[in-house]
Amino acid sequence: MQLRINTELGIMWQAVRDNQGNMTKTRSIDVSLQGAFKFFNQEPAVHGIDLDVKQGEFFSILGPSGCGKTTTLRMIAGFETVDAGKLFIRGESMTNVPPYKRPVNTVFQSYALFNHLNVWDNIAFGLRLKKLSKAEIQTRVKDALAQVKMEGFQARHPAQLSGGQQQRVALARALVNRPAVILLDEPLGALDLKLRKEMQLELSNLHRELGLTFIMVTHDQEEALSLSNRIAVMNKGKVEQIGTPAEIYEQPRTAFVANFIGDTNLFAGQIVDIDANNLQVLTKQQLKIIVSRTEHSPQEMQSVTVSVRPEKIQLSLYKPSVQKNCFEGRLINVMYLGTRVNYVVEIAPTIHITVMQPNTAGIIPDPNTPIYAWWSETDCIAIGE
Repeated sequence: MQLRINTELGIMWQAVRDNQGNMTKTRSIDVSLQGAFKFFNQEPAVHGIDLDVKQGEFFSILGPSGCGKTTTLRMIAGFETVDAGKLFIRGESMTNVPPYKRPVNTVFQSYALFNHLNVWDNIAFGLRLKKLSKAEIQTRVKDALAQVKMEGFQARHPAQLSGGQQQRVALARALVNRPAVILLDEPLGALDLKLRKEMQLELSNLHRELGLTFIMVTHDQEEALSLSNRIAVMNKGKVEQIGTPAEIYEQPRTAFVANFIGDTNLFAGQIVDIDANNLQVLTKQQLKIIVSRTEHSPQEMQSVTVSVRPEKIQLSLYKPSVQKNCFEGRLINVMYLGTRVNYVVEIAPTIHITVMQPNTAGIIPDPNTPIYAWWSETDCIAIGE
């Protein structure tokens, strides 16, 4: 009975959306999910999400484990059904279209290469299953190897390749089918930190050179920020925000997005005054924080959360001349991290803030040193609850 109720909820959701206008998508949208639901064990793993992925963009779906991001990717690939809502690829409905007939290919975290086959045969495997001619297979495999710059490696086996080279082969195996969309399931998760950073650059270059649409699932915020044209942040089966990396980082719409994307300091409080330029927020600990108004700021007296990024906060051993958002505190901890130094400052009982500053070879004060912390009203954001 519960499953029926949940399914009916999804159908009703879609009926409302259908009444809002024509759902036909143009060729400029490669993938479109519209009010999509997916149920497991009578509960929605994906809860009425809307996504439009533009042709040729690098789009990332980002979120913690269990948020529904991988399920969303699997629905696009056809490995999971869309229980309610709609899915279009290049304007065509994918309802009842099996995975092997969809114009997409998936690159998995494990790469899923056949260890007993060499590079050439790994790439050609799917084409042989389709019973293409030898000449067609020869041309396609050669082109795919050139696209990922792996010419000369065709006789090697996966065990003879580095992690980065294996990823290139996995991409070539996807590209050889000439898909409209490449789906990337945690593609760099199996690599060590140094190689992962190198492959981020490689993946970005490949995307730019190929001009294909990439959709990547990841839980790594830095990876998503560095690679993506746009990001969808998911939480508990829902999309919390979609935007460019700068929009997601600088203008989070929810406390979850602010806290999940990078580091931030969060202050719960109440708006006590609003004028043309600023909001005045009083925290539960009676700290007064001034926040510049934006088009997305709350418009009335209400409970809010103020987010301040650690790198936006300034520190001084002497009282600065600024009047707004300046707090006298005490240095609690100092973490030397090479290129930067992280400070933990107590600005009120039970309120500790994190401050990140570049390492400029200056004198690093000792813990328990009295210190002032301040930030501009333009360097914080109020998020409505």
